[in-house]
Amino acid sequence: MITNQPLSATFPIARPRRLRRTAPLRRMVRETRITPDDFIVPLFVSHGQAVQKPIRSMPGQFQWSVDKLSREAETIAALGIPAVILFGIPSEKDPVGLENFAPDGIIQQATRALKDAVPDLVVITDICLCEYTDHGHCGLLNSGLAARSHPGLDQGYALNDETLEIMGRVAVSHAEAGADVVAPSAMMDGMVRAIRIALDAHDFAHIPILSYAVKYASALYSPFREAAHGAPKFGDRKTYQMDSANAREALREATLDVEEGADVLMVKPALSYLDIVRQIRDQFPQVPLAAYNVSGEYAMIKAAAAKGWIDEKAVVLELLTGIKRSGADLILTYHAKDAARWLEDR
Repeated sequence: MITNQPLSATFPIARPRRLRRTAPLRRMVRETRITPDDFIVPLFVSHGQAVQKPIRSMPGQFQWSVDKLSREAETIAALGIPAVILFGIPSEKDPVGLENFAPDGIIQQATRALKDAVPDLVVITDICLCEYTDHGHCGLLNSGLAARSHPGLDQGYALNDETLEIMGRVAVSHAEAGADVVAPSAMMDGMVRAIRIALDAHDFAHIPILSYAVKYASALYSPFREAAHGAPKFGDRKTYQMDSANAREALREATLDVEEGADVLMVKPALSYLDIVRQIRDQFPQVPLAAYNVSGEYAMIKAAAAKGWIDEKAVVLELLTGIKRSGADLILTYHAKDAARWLEDR
């Protein structure tokens, strides 16, 4: 029952709503702000000419040929977004993924083209094997061949140390093509150290490593695997990617990568793992931290927006703010271009 009796002059003592009364007041006390400088745009590049092939499960995303990719990069840079990360679709696949470190490989071509077209754009290259191998796994497999035969391991098991040598070769090849940053994502033990040694030995001590330090075996990668033609042909990736139930393991993985020389850490995916982002931020406040807003997260928002169930702009800006608020300095997101435009219109 509401009465006309005045409340005590001392109650309530604090009135937080005073600072929410108007939009200018809310802006003045806003604690977390996202800007285009926070974003890294994932891009898929394939062979061919004039290719801009829509990705069915990721509306608004495309596989680009190198010529088209350069124009897309110009658009990205014009929006104030500082960086892209490249994922390549090779012309042929094999057990090792030879195009991954070929001088004329798709990523090498794309990197050179982007650095020519937009020199100030930061080009990050993903270092993994899954898109390039005919089996779709992120490492060389225990195959029974003399060079890759481990009787104590199952056939088809992803071999760790043999994969590290390949990852080092890929990183050097990408750096030679002009990559500004390399980003190993295979979740092989020791991958950061192996790549650091390889880069330094080839006079690339200045190239930073953005490590997928904490990468979970998530169900949210399916659209990406369609986009990059990188789904495993058998089994899954749970013997190298992390169990989604584990948090302490994430701290261990991040610690190892920092000790091995990682310049930037990453947590992937983002939205289901914001608690992990916060824990890594608190554990390593001095190390830049990225979070990957992955393809499945993007696809769910696009699907709901297409149905009219959510306000896409409001939801995207809210979730990106949440990722940054949890502790991420950088956000890899397919929403980057839209978000940059929406932020400009605010």
